[in-house]
Amino acid sequence: MGPDRKWNLTKSAGGLVSALLGIHSSYETTWVGWPGVFADPGPERDALTEALKEHNCAPVYLDEDVVELYYNGYCNNVLWPLFHYVPLPLEARLAETKNLQTQWSAYCDANQQFAQCVIEHYEPGDIVWCHDYHVLLLPRILKEQIPSMKVGWFLHTPFPSSEIYRALPRREEILRGVLKSDLIGFHTYDYARHFVSACTRILGLEGTPEGVEDAGTVTRVAAFPIGIDPEIFTSALETDVVKSHIAQLKQTFNGRKVMLGVDRLDMIKGIPQKLLAFEMFLDEHPEWREKVILVQIAVPSRTHVPEYQRLASLVHEMVGRINGRFGTVGSVPIHHLDRSLSFLELCALYALTDVALVTPVRDGMNLVSYEVVACQSKNAGVLVLSEFAGAAQSLGAGAVLVNPWNVSDLSSAIEEALTMSDTERRERHRQNFMHVTIHTAQQWADTFVSELNDTHVEAALRTMRTPPQLQSREIVNAFHQSKQRLIILGYNATLTTAVEAPRRPKRHFDQIKALTRVNPKALASLQKLAEDPDTMVIIFSGSARDRLEGAFGDLPIWLAAENGVFIRPPPNPEERYSEWTKTKDFSNLDWIESVQLVFDYFCERTPRSFVETRETSLVWNYKYADPEFGRIQARDLLQHLVTGPISSAPVDVIQGSKSVEVRPVGVSKGMAMDRMLTLAAQQRANGTEEVPLVDFVMCIGHFLGRDEDIFTYFEEAVQRDLTRERYGECADDNEPTYSGRYQRRQRRASGGSGGNEDEVSRHAASPFGTTPPERESGLRGRDTRKPAHDVSSPTSDERTSSGGYRRMASHSRQNSRRSMNSEVARYREGRALLQIKHLFTTTVGRKKSQARFFVQEAQNVADLVKDLADPNFPGRSFESDREGEEGVMPSPGSDADLDSRTKEERRKWLRIMARSGVDIEQDCYERVNVGESSA
Repeated sequence: MGPDRKWNLTKSAGGLVSALLGIHSSYETTWVGWPGVFADPGPERDALTEALKEHNCAPVYLDEDVVELYYNGYCNNVLWPLFHYVPLPLEARLAETKNLQTQWSAYCDANQQFAQCVIEHYEPGDIVWCHDYHVLLLPRILKEQIPSMKVGWFLHTPFPSSEIYRALPRREEILRGVLKSDLIGFHTYDYARHFVSACTRILGLEGTPEGVEDAGTVTRVAAFPIGIDPEIFTSALETDVVKSHIAQLKQTFNGRKVMLGVDRLDMIKGIPQKLLAFEMFLDEHPEWREKVILVQIAVPSRTHVPEYQRLASLVHEMVGRINGRFGTVGSVPIHHLDRSLSFLELCALYALTDVALVTPVRDGMNLVSYEVVACQSKNAGVLVLSEFAGAAQSLGAGAVLVNPWNVSDLSSAIEEALTMSDTERRERHRQNFMHVTIHTAQQWADTFVSELNDTHVEAALRTMRTPPQLQSREIVNAFHQSKQRLIILGYNATLTTAVEAPRRPKRHFDQIKALTRVNPKALASLQKLAEDPDTMVIIFSGSARDRLEGAFGDLPIWLAAENGVFIRPPPNPEERYSEWTKTKDFSNLDWIESVQLVFDYFCERTPRSFVETRETSLVWNYKYADPEFGRIQARDLLQHLVTGPISSAPVDVIQGSKSVEVRPVGVSKGMAMDRMLTLAAQQRANGTEEVPLVDFVMCIGHFLGRDEDIFTYFEEAVQRDLTRERYGECADDNEPTYSGRYQRRQRRASGGSGGNEDEVSRHAASPFGTTPPERESGLRGRDTRKPAHDVSSPTSDERTSSGGYRRMASHSRQNSRRSMNSEVARYREGRALLQIKHLFTTTVGRKKSQARFFVQEAQNVADLVKDLADPNFPGRSFESDREGEEGVMPSPGSDADLDSRTKEERRKWLRIMARSGVDIEQDCYERVNVGESSA
């Protein structure tokens, strides 16, 4: 503040400031940040706020304690060194550990204050661009407040390898904070790759070519090399002041070659390595001692920090030693300045330089190299550039790249630069100058903002392809309005929770995660639901029988193990036990032994991987192994399988996100579901009770894409009812087939216009088109007057004795027509048990799915099951804190909201039904009533 009690504002120096100057011409910008001074509330702070407002700046006033702990503490003592590959300091005392925790708290508090200021100035449609490691938590805070906000984040330092980054105590919180951005930018591809690797290894997320995927949400990660505004430098060279400075410097250097280093006095800038290499060069080439001079500008920084004080002393000692050894009375080889130069003085020095030495041992980009190139249009000096600077990937074609840790290599590069021919110098400079003038700061900012807008649009399109959030209130209302309910639940990741309550953040590679159990809340609720005679509960899993038996053995519910190969009806109350039956006979399992050998071999090669051995399938799982190595091993394993044990075996190979499963051909959750409903209908029909139709279906699971046919199974049942509603029932009331028109179309698709009537009816009735022979024999060739204990397909001997599948089916049909009043005859197909009015197919985790809805995690499933078991519970919103976020269905409100959602539901399933290829009129689709009752 000046004598007139007014604030005097000056522009800060630095690469980031110069890089961001260009965006003012294209965007109306508001800068949010700490002004760099402490101003107490009152007239002084008000005057500063007004002065900053004139420059489109919104100040965040941090107090001195917060700045000390946040900026000088966590930012500069923890994040900055680690991001530049400097190990964290050893904490020898408990007080130091507590101080680090205090610094973290101050860091969180400062980010909260920045977020509050941003929200105060934010208007819908604005773009928020967060910069650097000082605001790593800011994207998450902003997104939690305004989910629709466009947020980008850019790091101007290196991002370290995951092996270095994982040493950070608060590593998960920082990654989660950044991942809420729509777009994450880095200077180079290496930094972006390190970030994705850290998210994969530490958070267990999936890396994609676009970035990082978390629960169906993709955060784009890309490289955006920063630039400068070269016109500022080229224009300055034409000023009289710069020309005057150049003339004075030429007279001072008196024809000697000029080598230049402009650095901040910092450990990562490589100043000692540069001085050592120059000393070696002078020692090995005495002829150059009177012909070359090194001008080293070391701008002081953090002078109060002991490490920086020791570095300054070391540099001064080295400069004195070299000048004392190789200097003369009239000149010295090194001119060292412990201060910064003005912009015009710096431009003059850049223009005069013959060799620029930019030798950081680790640097984000280092725009000094760009500035030197921009000022060298006439002189065409040589740029000696460290390969550890981000600029090496941009200017590497025209620069002499060196490893600053190799002093002899750096000394040789100095000799090469000084002796380089004029033709080569100008060709190298031409390539660098072309890059600097094309990839400017303006172009960098335009590209990032454009990509951010595109990313936001792409995210919205991806959201349209993912199901909406399930709302508890809707499904609870529909459940209590229904007469007969069917509830199907997955097991793994649907009903299971970790033995130890998960921490936030989760422990990395914690083996206790493998020990899971059924959520106690869900277990008690399932008991209540299963006791209701109008509710049928089914647990579907790929796990073995003994695992499901141990978890649900005492409950009166249906169990389906190994993806439906084995099923178990509810046990009788008296016996407390029920036998498992096989839905399909897999007589040829000779391939299991050879596949087991391959899996065991890869378990030895892949630490932390394991094999799940089941009766009819094998699973190699690498979810606890190193993610990248596990994926490589999985590809190698698939090659071994295809060329070896399964080359001619009747098996399917299913590759999950972190697993490889081999199971027999024909295993299908949808087919098993049909057979379970058939068996349930037969068991009820053999008693005295009438078999009611199921009008409510809830199917929730974390299934592989291959196993989501269980969702489409119920969608086809809805589609069948729509067709019947349009065209009426078949003339034969005892056969639940489609209309005659649909039968004729199926007959034409099978290759003929005539054919056996029973054969045509069988095709039309199948939920999967043509009924497989083993399914026909299982459903129609058995004696339905006895309780079903085996619904497997007949053996070859049975086929021969019965005259083949057609003879068995025809004989069964004749018997069924003689007993038209029998309930068994009406429910030979499990899907005939369905007359769905309320369908809620739901996947666990936000992702592309055939399901209608999604829930975030297994805890939401437990809450939902509890709500269904409680007749007085009104329903809940699983994502109330995310209300209004794109892709999240809002909670039911006004009638208009409900009507809007019902129409959207109609449109969505209209598209899905149209893709199925069923040739029926548009007005049939308009009669979709699934979900309308909840409105």
